[in-house]
Formats: sequence, C-alpha cells, structure tokens
Amino acid sequence: MSDGSFDHSTEPARERRRFPDISSRAYEHPADRSALVALRKLTGFDTVFKALSGLLPERSLRLLYLSDSVRVSEQQFPHLHAMLADACAVLDVPALPPMYVTQDPQPNAMCIGLDEPIIVVTTGLVELLDEEEMRAVVGHETGHALSGHAVYRTILLFLTNMALKVAWIPLGNLAVMAIVTALREWFRKSELSADRAGLLAGQDLQASMRGLMKMAGGNHLHQMNVEAFLAQAEEYERGGDLRDSVLKIMNVLPRSHPFATVRAAELKKWAESRDFQRIMDGHYPRRSEDKDTSVTDSFKESASHYAESVKASKDPLMGFVRDVAGGVGDLGGKLFGRGQQGNRD
Repeated sequence: MSDGSFDHSTEPARERRRFPDISSRAYEHPADRSALVALRKLTGFDTVFKALSGLLPERSLRLLYLSDSVRVSEQQFPHLHAMLADACAVLDVPALPPMYVTQDPQPNAMCIGLDEPIIVVTTGLVELLDEEEMRAVVGHETGHALSGHAVYRTILLFLTNMALKVAWIPLGNLAVMAIVTALREWFRKSELSADRAGLLAGQDLQASMRGLMKMAGGNHLHQMNVEAFLAQAEEYERGGDLRDSVLKIMNVLPRSHPFATVRAAELKKWAESRDFQRIMDGHYPRRSEDKDTSVTDSFKESASHYAESVKASKDPLMGFVRDVAGGVGDLGGKLFGRGQQGNRD
C-alpha cells in the first residue's frame, strides 16, 4: 500500500506466534533502559538534542535514499518486503516503515529517521544471509523502530560523522564527545534489545545465531560451529586478568555494536529464560499499559539487573569489584593475576 499501512489479516510466510499490542518493554534489555536514562541525564544532552532535532536534514535524508537506493516493495526485493510485512504482523507494528537496499559490500543494517523510522540494509548483508537469518535482521530493525531508537541513532550518526564540525552547538567539543561516547554506550545496549525483537519476529534461535556468526566470520558456515562460537564468548568473558578487562573496555568504546560473540551469548541466555517463555505463552507488557508504567520501577529493575550481572559475571574486573565490596585485601595480586605464591617471590 502506498501509504505504508499494513493489513494484519495477511498471514506471515509461515506460522509464527503473534504478539498483539506488545510493548517494546517486553523485549528491551535492562541495560538498554539504564543507558538511555543515563544519556538523558547527561549535561548538555538536551541542548544537543533540541539543536539537532530542528536542524538535521530529515527530508534530505529521505530524498537521498529515494534517489540513490532501491525501495523495497512488492515489485522490488519482494522477499524482503514479505519479511518486513511478516515482522510487522508478528510484533503488531501498525505501519510498514519504508525500507531500502543500498549498494555497499559491508554487511550492515540500520533504522534511522527523526519523524518516522527508515530501515536501510546493504547489499553485502542481503548477499551474506539466508532467508531465516535475514528475517531475524528485519525483525531486529523493526524492533528498533517499535522502541523509538531511530531518533537517537540518527543523532549519533550525525555527531559521529560531523564531530569536527559542530562548533555551532553551544557546548565545548569535550562535552559533545562525552555525548557521543554516551550515545555509543546506549546504542550498544539497544542492539541487545533489538536482537531479542529479531528472535521474537523470526522465532528461530539457530537462524539468529547463524546470522551473528556470519557477521563475525563471513559466508563460510560449513567452517563454523554455533557451540564453538558461543564458547568464544565464554572464554572472552572469563579470560585474562584486570589488564585484559581494561583492554576489553578500550576495544569496545569506539564501536557502535557489541561484539558478535557477546550478542550471541546474551541472546541465547534470554531465549532460555522464563521471561522469553512467558512472552511466547502470551504473557507480556502491552502498549496500552505503557502510560501507567512507572519510570522509577523501570530504573529499579535496571539497577537490579546490573547488580545481578556483576554478581554472576566471570570477568576479572567484575570479580575485583565483588572482592573490594567484600573487603578482600590482596588487590595487587588481583590487579596482575598473581597468586599468593607469586607475591612472596
């Protein structure tokens, strides 16, 4: 339909459970909500947000994709159009966001836009993934749209690309870079939420795992193994000493996305959780209830999640935090991975 509206009486490509009136709260990762709260509280963020909201070339952005990419429809990339319609049916999104395929060998997808979300996928991604893997990606981007992530993603892209040309913003460059860093931190966490939306839309965990594995290792599926890939995430989390933990932080800071192994492990853990099963059984927060949701309760839930994450984490830095909180005195050994024997040498 030319206005983007979608007839939800149309059946998806194969039988999937649907989630009428589902709220994005159902699948949003607690770290996503916490990072967004922290971002909004950051000094200067409101100033930047208001300035960019009024000055970003929204119409120009839409015209750019309209003129120099291929718009997905029943006539162009019809299999992607069917996947988008499918994802919108499952997640009960009232209108199909415009979707474009753009020529770029780098596998990527994004959901951007200030007034209305636009989904963009690259030719590299379309050529890399099979149908069910791509379905998870389309569901992932639909989840971004349902969560309202497109606005912040657009601002992040603009500030990242124009970091040296933002003198017109009434803040110092250091303040702007702090906002960019906070936006990246939020967006990495928002990817975990969108991965969950992709699983709800595709309802095929193995396809979601394969897609993440291909994003890391390319189109050599016969040379890769999901369980071995997940074992990498386990080794990454628990390996090394505090120096390695600091290096992990330094490695991830400039990235817009979490590492693929970490995303895969997070998604598998959620897929095996009671929360996921409750959603699949039809018990989930509704959009009609969003107005009654307490921000305080949401923040407490996020804080509780972080506390549990620190408690359960196998990362040496998190172990160090637990030890300090518990009054352990051998900080030198913890810092450099030395045992008691090493301390006597």
